[in-house]
Amino acid sequence: MTEESPKILLAFDFGMKRIGVAIGQTITESARPLDTIQAKEGLPHWETITKLLKKWLPDALVVGIPLNMDGTEQTISQHAREFANQLRERYQLPVYETDERLTTKDAREKLFAQGGYKALQDGQVDRVAAQLILQNWFADRHQ
Repeated sequence: MTEESPKILLAFDFGMKRIGVAIGQTITESARPLDTIQAKEGLPHWETITKLLKKWLPDALVVGIPLNMDGTEQTISQHAREFANQLRERYQLPVYETDERLTTKDAREKLFAQGGYKALQDGQVDRVAAQLILQNWFADRHQ
């Protein structure tokens, strides 16, 4: 991705039941939680994703790949990579895969600190995890 123009990105925290979505941009390298999409056995409601892409017109997508703490893949890692490939094929956009270790744990801690157990409801964790995935992706670009 080139630096000459502002870029909008959507990030996804893939899960078999829910997929968190966040939006961010490269000028300030900031991200915010956007939505949580329901999935059935890892298959998202593609119409919802299409609507989000039409509304926000991202230049690229980022998908968090869940890895074990030692960096090895787990079963869900392959499902997340398949989801990333489906995004590439369906929407013809660049899709960046990034390590998402600990983002869900960090999202839970952040939300709990802000509002206790009530803050952990309604898919909030998934969309905040997507926000953290995108913020980490921005940070990793400078390393």
